[in-house]
Amino acid sequence: MPEWFEDGHFWEHYGPIMFDRKRWDEVPLVADGLTRMARLDLYHRDTTGSSNTEQGPRVLDLCCGFGRIALELARRGFSVTGVDITETYLNTGREDASYEKLDVEFVKGDVRDFKRSGFFDLALNLYISFGYFENPADDLLFARNACEALKPGGSFIIETLGKEIAVRDFVEAEWFERAGYTVLTEYAPADSWAGLKNRWILIKGGERIEKVFTQRLYAGSEIRRLLFDAGFSSVELYGSWDEAPYDHRAEVLIAVGRK
Repeated sequence: MPEWFEDGHFWEHYGPIMFDRKRWDEVPLVADGLTRMARLDLYHRDTTGSSNTEQGPRVLDLCCGFGRIALELARRGFSVTGVDITETYLNTGREDASYEKLDVEFVKGDVRDFKRSGFFDLALNLYISFGYFENPADDLLFARNACEALKPGGSFIIETLGKEIAVRDFVEAEWFERAGYTVLTEYAPADSWAGLKNRWILIKGGERIEKVFTQRLYAGSEIRRLLFDAGFSSVELYGSWDEAPYDHRAEVLIAVGRK
C-alpha cells in the first residue's frame, strides 16, 4: 500500500503553498549556511565572478522538490544530484536547470533505495522532509544510505522540526490564504509527542483536497543518536542557518553529520 507522501496529486497542489515567497527569498541564506556547515569553500572567485574550481564539489539533495536549493548550489559551482518521488516537481527542476544551463541531475526515486557509494561531498535533506516514513527503521536506513553516498570527510545536513520547537510553538489549528487557496490546518500530538499529526484542507474554486498524515519528531539528542547509529563519526546541532546554538531560541533543528 502506498505511503501518504506518494500522492503526487497532493504535492502538485501543496507545492505553491509550501514554497511561498518567504521560502524562495531565504535560498541565498540557506545556501550560504550549507556551504559553511559543510566546510566547502566556493567563494574564492576571480573578478569575472566565475569559480576558480574547475569541478565543484558533488552534492546529493535528497527530497529535492522543485530544486529550490539544488539550482542555487549549481549556480555557485556545485555539481548537484537531486532525488525526489514527485515527477512534476522533478520536471520543473529539469526545465529550470536546462534554461539556465546548470549542472543538475534530477532522479525520480525513493531515498530509501537511492545508492551511489562514496561519490558525494555533501548530502542534504531540507525543509522538514525527515520523519515521513511509516516505519521508524526507514529513517535510519535513509541516514545510512546518505552516509554511504558520501566520501570520507563528507557531511550530511538535515533541516527538520525539532521536537522541542514543535512543543514550544504548538497550535491546535489555523487558517490562511495563500497562492489562491484557502488553507485550513489542524495539529495534534501523536504517541506522546513521538510525532505530530497533521490535517491539511486545501480549497480552491470548487475543489477541496484533504490530507491527514503524521510526521515523526526528533529531539536534538535523538537525531544525534540516529546519525551516530547510521555511521557518522561526529554530529553537530544548530538552531539556524547562521549557526546559532540549538537552544530555547532555536528557529529550526539543523543536524550536521560528518563521515
